[in-house]
Amino acid sequence: MGVTSYTHETTTPVAPTRLFKALVVDSDNLIPKLMPQVKNIEAEGDGSIKKMNFVEGSPIKYLKHKIHVVDDKNLVTKYSMIEGDVLGDKLESISYDLKFEAHGNGGCVCKSITEYHTKGDYVLKDEEHNEGKKQAMELFKIVEAYLLENPSVYA
Repeated sequence: MGVTSYTHETTTPVAPTRLFKALVVDSDNLIPKLMPQVKNIEAEGDGSIKKMNFVEGSPIKYLKHKIHVVDDKNLVTKYSMIEGDVLGDKLESISYDLKFEAHGNGGCVCKSITEYHTKGDYVLKDEEHNEGKKQAMELFKIVEAYLLENPSVYA
């Protein structure tokens, strides 16, 4: 098994606490509301497993994440994608480490480290990572726009 890591930073005028609450703390409720392709997000077991179900006809049926850390004091979360169509037969899991920090005039910089844990001797291609990053940024931009349009939400 190999591991390939990528780092990324994104800035936004949204305050870090609001973005953290939207993307991490209340994502089970907010994401299905903002993204019609997401049917729902269900907590399993003790709540540390989250299953994101997609609507029928979507190219992805579901994604399952294991939540390792949600630190609302330091605005950090760590979780891993452990099941789902995205992993295919080449990936064991994908780990995410996100930190939300104050930046500029009330805004935020979101720092992420993504680790792809591959099966066997498979080597991840940059295009595969870029596709995942594109989809993550789409979600980020949708949530950012919602928070900018609704300044009292998660304030």
